[in-house]
Amino acid sequence: MSGPGSSSQAFLEALSTRSQDIFRRLVERYIETGEPVGSRAISRMPDMALSPASVRNVMADLEELGLIAAPYTSAGRAPTQIGLRFFVDAMLEVGAMDEAERDQIARNITGAQSDDVESVLNEASALLSGLSHGAGMVIAAKADMVLKHVEFVRLDPERAMAILVGQDGQVENRVIALPPGLTPSALTQASNFLAHHITGKTLREARDSIAAQSERQRRELDALAQKLVDSGLASMSDAHTSAPTLIVRGRANLIDDTMASEDLARVRQLFDEIETKKGLIELLSDAETAQGVRIFIGSENKLFSLSGSSVVLSPYKDANDKVVGVLGVIGPTRLNYARIVPVVDYTAHVVGRLISRKRDL
Repeated sequence: MSGPGSSSQAFLEALSTRSQDIFRRLVERYIETGEPVGSRAISRMPDMALSPASVRNVMADLEELGLIAAPYTSAGRAPTQIGLRFFVDAMLEVGAMDEAERDQIARNITGAQSDDVESVLNEASALLSGLSHGAGMVIAAKADMVLKHVEFVRLDPERAMAILVGQDGQVENRVIALPPGLTPSALTQASNFLAHHITGKTLREARDSIAAQSERQRRELDALAQKLVDSGLASMSDAHTSAPTLIVRGRANLIDDTMASEDLARVRQLFDEIETKKGLIELLSDAETAQGVRIFIGSENKLFSLSGSSVVLSPYKDANDKVVGVLGVIGPTRLNYARIVPVVDYTAHVVGRLISRKRDL
């Protein structure tokens, strides 16, 4: 995680040591209990030598700064979204994971039965849900197929089926448009040309490689066959850029029987939007530039803003140090960040290491 931002730095400079201490105690008690915290409760904490009246005066200052607020008609105070962000950026002390928990994560994920990468991701999502008592989420970028063979089969005068065969045996079909007037021999010529040039490459790599060929090499094809190769690779590459894989476990952990109906509706809408994969591409793109674990609180991420949830996310990488997905925990804003951050970070490390090993097999 990065250091305090400019707004957090401003709060640090505005608050006395006493105010910082009271604010930290209030947030930690709120995270522990989920209930607003009163001045009397803080004054009774160990090593707190202030009367309820003195604590109340400090809390009034904190409220004026927008760091805490009184929810509903409660006499206590709870941190606002701004306050939680300040706490996470400037005061959060992330502890080391105990060895038993590290062993549990490594053992469960490594023990995924199949060589299928998805089994690893399913296990990671379920594990994160269980350890956090929230929802575990994994977003995986669609892996680029490494091609073994490609062939065009004409469907009608205007369309052909492109049959893509991966080195892992996976087969995908794409319907592409044919250049007007393309002859059967030109279609065969385009198929043979691609079959010769795509082996061992992804669609994107094949497209870049063929585009970089000299004019002399490209003259192996007649004009229409060359047009089919260029337009076919372009349309197949665009079609292959599909929505990422999404795995969510533990949705029920975010639904409380005592929830107000509007809160319940917001959580349900969150999962509806996640299932339609809105915003997942943006989360993946953000992960590619992130340094380690990211924490989004409430409305800081548009995907989770309506539900008022907090999200702790970390990218995981393949053997080439390329970000191939992101995993994490969705929970209420009173998540135990100090405990969840190292769990998410270590899980991402284990998943990345295991995926790299499985894909090398």
